[in-house]
Amino acid sequence: MRWRSTYIRCSHHRTRTDSTLWQRMARRSIFEREGCAGCHTPPLYTNNKLTLAERFTPPPGADKKYDIMPISAGTDSNLTLKTRRGTGYYKVPSLKGVWYRGMFGHSGWCATLEDWFDPHRTRDDYVPTGFKPYGAKTYAVKGHPFGLDLSAEDRRALIAFLKTL
Repeated sequence: MRWRSTYIRCSHHRTRTDSTLWQRMARRSIFEREGCAGCHTPPLYTNNKLTLAERFTPPPGADKKYDIMPISAGTDSNLTLKTRRGTGYYKVPSLKGVWYRGMFGHSGWCATLEDWFDPHRTRDDYVPTGFKPYGAKTYAVKGHPFGLDLSAEDRRALIAFLKTL
């Protein structure tokens, strides 16, 4: 009898796990469909490459010296060009554990993943949930336009998937 009750308990648990696995696979398919894995490649969820800051032109030969992606994520160039250590490049971050890091964007403009994927964040009348420039009531959070045109359902599913990493 003891074996039977253990089997039933384990069988029930397996069914629930299979359902969760199915949901995770469906959510991951949005990640893949949107091309996120091109930059945030599993299993590390980064390709460890550099991406160009907006309006930055690398010097001749940089592509042979560094592993540079040929595209820009539209990232604000102020932090990488107008600082002491400015290089003109940003490294593609890993998404592992992204759910507990918080303060997204290079200056922490968005407090949550939901805010980061808010399609209104690129508008001039957006009120950042994280840091704002001094004296600003509103601020357009530019850069990384990927995922902003998703439906509300797909956006929720993508965020749910990112929270499993």
